[in-house]
Amino acid sequence: MSTTSAPATLLPAETAAALAADPDEWLPRVRLSPQGRWYERLHRDEDHEIWLISWLPGQSTGLHDHGGSRGAFAVALGSLEERDLGGTREVTPGQVRAFGAEYIHEVRNVSTAPAVSVHVYSPPLTTMHRYELSADGELIPLARETAEQW
Repeated sequence: MSTTSAPATLLPAETAAALAADPDEWLPRVRLSPQGRWYERLHRDEDHEIWLISWLPGQSTGLHDHGGSRGAFAVALGSLEERDLGGTREVTPGQVRAFGAEYIHEVRNVSTAPAVSVHVYSPPLTTMHRYELSADGELIPLARETAEQW
């Protein structure tokens, strides 16, 4: 699948899975950064966008939403842990996590090795909100980010 002409007919989960399974499309682009997750937008059109993200051990997104976009992510290399308001799960190579427009989660690398993932959002991201979870399980809004900040 060429990232410059990603088919609009595929759902975010199908697109993420197909690209994650094709390392020739993403492996030469990957960078690792001890300062934080490295990411690159691979594709954007009116319908969707695709991001490639690399994770060193300990790196995390923090709890966030996707500003009303639905989407999916697939692990291409290594493993990641996803935490949502319902629990925590490990996501390994070839696995895909799809989500709706109201989904709130955190993704992190809790392993001892780097990881790479592919993320697809439809429509493209315009805002994201960051949250904290209080000790009693209450969701506390922390910040709003816009696409210009990425």
